[in-house]
Amino acid sequence: MASKPSIPKGTRDFSPTEVAKRNYIIQIIKSNFEKFGFQPIETPSFENSETLMGKYGEEGDRLIFKILNSGDYLAKANATHLENKDSTKLTASISEKALRYDLTVPFARYVVQHQNEIEFPFKRYQIQPVWRADRPQKGRFREFFQCDADVVGSKSLWQEVELVQLYDTVFSALGLEGVTIKINNRKILSGIAEVIGASDKLIDFTVALDKLDKIGEDGVKKEMVEKGISEDAILKVQPLFNFTGTISEKINQLSVLLAQSEEGMKGVDELRFICENVTKLELSNSILDLDVTLARGLNYYTGAIFEVAPPKSVSMGSIGGGGRYDDLTGIFGLKNMSGVGISFGLDRIYLVIEELNLFPQTVAETSRALFINYGDTEAFYGLQAIKKLRAEGVKAELYPDNAKVAKQFQHADKRGIPFAVIVGEAEMTSNTYVLKNLITGEQTALDYESLQQALLHC
Repeated sequence: MASKPSIPKGTRDFSPTEVAKRNYIIQIIKSNFEKFGFQPIETPSFENSETLMGKYGEEGDRLIFKILNSGDYLAKANATHLENKDSTKLTASISEKALRYDLTVPFARYVVQHQNEIEFPFKRYQIQPVWRADRPQKGRFREFFQCDADVVGSKSLWQEVELVQLYDTVFSALGLEGVTIKINNRKILSGIAEVIGASDKLIDFTVALDKLDKIGEDGVKKEMVEKGISEDAILKVQPLFNFTGTISEKINQLSVLLAQSEEGMKGVDELRFICENVTKLELSNSILDLDVTLARGLNYYTGAIFEVAPPKSVSMGSIGGGGRYDDLTGIFGLKNMSGVGISFGLDRIYLVIEELNLFPQTVAETSRALFINYGDTEAFYGLQAIKKLRAEGVKAELYPDNAKVAKQFQHADKRGIPFAVIVGEAEMTSNTYVLKNLITGEQTALDYESLQQALLHC
C-alpha cells in the first residue's frame, strides 16, 4: 500500500476558503500601496547565490535555502572540501543559486540592473513568496509571502512619515485596532555602542539587543558577554532595559544619553522629525511607540527601523517591519542611492485576523446560485441565463451531471451556495426560473430580470 503523501515542514496547502481570505488581505494591502503611489514589480523566486549571501548577517546566511547545481552537481566540487566534509566551503562549488530570503535585496539588485530605465525616486511594491530555512513554529514558516513597499532615490524623512501612515491605513482597513508601530534608529544604536565603548561590537550588540522580547534581559546580557562585550559596557546600557515615558520624553532622555555622540544625535534628530510629524498628522487606529531596544538584526539598515506588533490580546510576533538603508544598492555597485521600505507579514496578519474573527462573512463566499441539472435541454436553457448573470457580475454555475436532485442540493449545501435555480419543462415553456432559498426553503417563480435582481441584491 502506497504511503500517504506529505509536504515539507514549514510549508502549507491552502483550501479555497483560506486562499479567499489571503486574497482579501492582499487586495487591501495592494490597493493601499497604489493609493500611496507605489508601482508593482516582480523578481525571480531564486537569485544567484552571490546576490543574497553576506547581505543578512551570519544568522541570515544560515537560513538561506541553497539550490544544488543542475545535472552532476558534484562535477565542480572542490575535492579537498568534499573529502574533509567541509559543508560551508563545499556549498559554493555545488550551489550557484538560492531561493530568495526576502524581497529587499532582490529589489536592490533590480534597481541596479535597471537603473537606466527607472525614474527616481522610485516607489515600488512587491507581493511574492520568500523562503527561510528556519525552525517552524506558530506564525513562522519556511515558505511565506512578504508584501513590501520601498522608495529609493530620496533621503527625505517625509518618506518615513508616509510609511507610518501607510501601515496605519492598511491595518485600519483590515479592522485591526491597537496595532503598535515601533520605531527606532540605527544611528541611535551606533551612538549607544559608541558611548559605552563597544563600537567595535556594534553588530553583536544590536543582534543581542533585538532579542530582548524573546530571551529577556538576562538572556540578552548573557549573549553580549559571550560576544565579548564587557561587563562595564553592559552596565552602562542598563537604562535601555527600562526605558519608559512618552515618545517626546524618551527622545529627550536619548538626547542626554547620546550628547557626546555625533552619530547618535543625528539619529535623535531624525526620530524627532518623524515622530513629531506623525503625531501632528494623527493615526487612525495604530499606536506609534519609540522602542530603543529595537534593532532588527539585518545589517543593511542605517536609519529609521520599524517593527509592527499586533494588538496585545493576540499572542503573536511582529506582523510587519522595515527601515532606511542608505547604502544597500552600493553592494551592487550603485552608490549614493538611499532607500526606505516596509513589509507586511501576510501569514501572521492572517492568523491575527482569524483569531480576532475579523474576516467579513462574504470573503469566502462561493457561487450565489447553483442551477439544478434535469437533463441536456434544461441544462442548455440554464446556461443561457448563467452566461448573462456572469456578465452582470453574479457568480453562478450549473451542476454538471444529471444526478439525483437530492444529491445536487446536498452539493450546494456543502459548498455554502445560498440559492438553487430550478428549471423544468414548465419553466422553459413560460420562460421563467424557480429561485429557491436554500437557507429558508422559500422558492419563487421569476422571469430573468427579476432573477438577476434577486441574486444581485438578496
